[in-house]
Amino acid sequence: MVGAGRALGREFRWLWAAFAVSSFGTRLAFDAFPLIAVLVLDVGPTEVSALAATGLAVGAAVAVPLGPWVEFRRKRPVMITMDLVRCATLLTVPTAYALDLLTFPQLLLVSTVVAAADITFTAASGACLKSLVPPEHLLAANGRLEATTWTATMLGPPLGGAALGIFGPVTTLVADAISYLLSAAGIRAIGGREPRPTRHGALREPAPGNDPRPEPAPETGPQPNPATRTSPQPEPAPKTGPQPKPAPQTGPQPKPAPQKPATETIPPQESDPGSEPPRELDPGNAPPREPDPGSAPPLEPSSQRPAPGNGPRPTPAPRLRPGDLLDGWRYILTNPALRPLFLNTLLVNALIMVASPLMLVLMVGQLGFSAWQYGLAFAVPCVGGLIGSRLSRRLVARYGHRRVLLTAGTLRACWPLGLAFVGPGAAGLVLVMVVELGLITCIGVYNPVLATQRLNETPPDRVVRTLSAWSVTSKLTTAALTALWGLLAAATTPRTAITAAGVLLLATPLLLLPHRRPTRPTESTLKTPQRPRNPQNPRNPRNLPKT
Repeated sequence: MVGAGRALGREFRWLWAAFAVSSFGTRLAFDAFPLIAVLVLDVGPTEVSALAATGLAVGAAVAVPLGPWVEFRRKRPVMITMDLVRCATLLTVPTAYALDLLTFPQLLLVSTVVAAADITFTAASGACLKSLVPPEHLLAANGRLEATTWTATMLGPPLGGAALGIFGPVTTLVADAISYLLSAAGIRAIGGREPRPTRHGALREPAPGNDPRPEPAPETGPQPNPATRTSPQPEPAPKTGPQPKPAPQTGPQPKPAPQKPATETIPPQESDPGSEPPRELDPGNAPPREPDPGSAPPLEPSSQRPAPGNGPRPTPAPRLRPGDLLDGWRYILTNPALRPLFLNTLLVNALIMVASPLMLVLMVGQLGFSAWQYGLAFAVPCVGGLIGSRLSRRLVARYGHRRVLLTAGTLRACWPLGLAFVGPGAAGLVLVMVVELGLITCIGVYNPVLATQRLNETPPDRVVRTLSAWSVTSKLTTAALTALWGLLAAATTPRTAITAAGVLLLATPLLLLPHRRPTRPTESTLKTPQRPRNPQNPRNPRNLPKT
């Protein structure tokens, strides 16, 4: 672990610190919007579910064009901007509350902006992480981020609940806004110059005739005058090995041309034993001469002076194309390794999240638990996330990532059904803690392996688009199911809706099972033992026995 920590580098430590303070602020404001809606605006389960669903859905729709746009921009400035946007947006809620102007539509608007900024920040941070950490240490880095998430989740909700009870319902939002400011400062402290991303194949070579830079004359291959240099004719001297001078010749010799000042002699290659003797070149066919040391370079017209730097010139930031909006989904759905993980993650996350506002209504509204008890019930089990994230590397090293994903992904779907049996008093509180402990431990193992597998399967020039498509689809699915479960809870009871979500979760591991395509029968499997043909008898070509 020490070696991995050194390999992660200073840049990752700053990114980790920014992530830690932001995560702690977010978990301190755990369920802040639903709690404000229930305690301040006195809304019911339908409005609470609509608050969660609308913010996610509209925020995801706004983030669709942002993902491809961010792909070809430097990631750290984008992350800093998203932190500042979230800070300013959240501060509008305590301001309106202090002026007695807070309304439900304002909560919807704030949750929408924060959701869009969350998606954009998460996609950019994934690409930033991949650029800062070597591939062999990605699992260790994701494990640390996952452990940080669950540490913040374990400490944040009870402290937030206590702060809410002591200082008022909007106190946690102020702390969350400050955490985004500190996160922006941490990302700024990473330092160094981040290279401008380029589209795959964006390096362009100048077209023939458009490059003002003269080409150096290679020793072999095509020369500046291909008409006279492509097939050089040797002198009639016999070749008897590497000779620095032409050998004596017995036949009639051509009269050598008079020496001219501009004539240049090309010596033979020393490493080629069969090289030809030196020959003279006309001034018009001679390659460009190398300047003598200390001599002044020849003057060139200003229109033909080479641009600074050598090699291909990178293009500016590529423009956003319409097809880029769908590249993330196209890549995920055509990748056989990512597609089952994507579909499973969508349904599991959505079915787990639909129970969150319903549990708030059930526990605080119907069963009589206080806000701090509700926060405690979901905070203590987060120690399972620490355990799971620390175990993920060892489990992958022993069993492989595929088996770990299948096992942990199956076990995490078995726990949420137990939330349907929660009751009042200490027994109900303990039941929630036990169920959440098992669920969060499995998630703590699963998430780092999933994040590492997703980054390893994605090329660097597609990371932001892929992660944006993943986040947008996940939030839209969660929003749609949350709204649907809100209607189901209004038509029945919150407990019935929680039970339905738990039952459906039991079927989600089927998406993780390997789906093998039926193999096409080969020619060897289709062939059956055949008798030799008999060309002399066309009526019985296979020598079948006559009956």
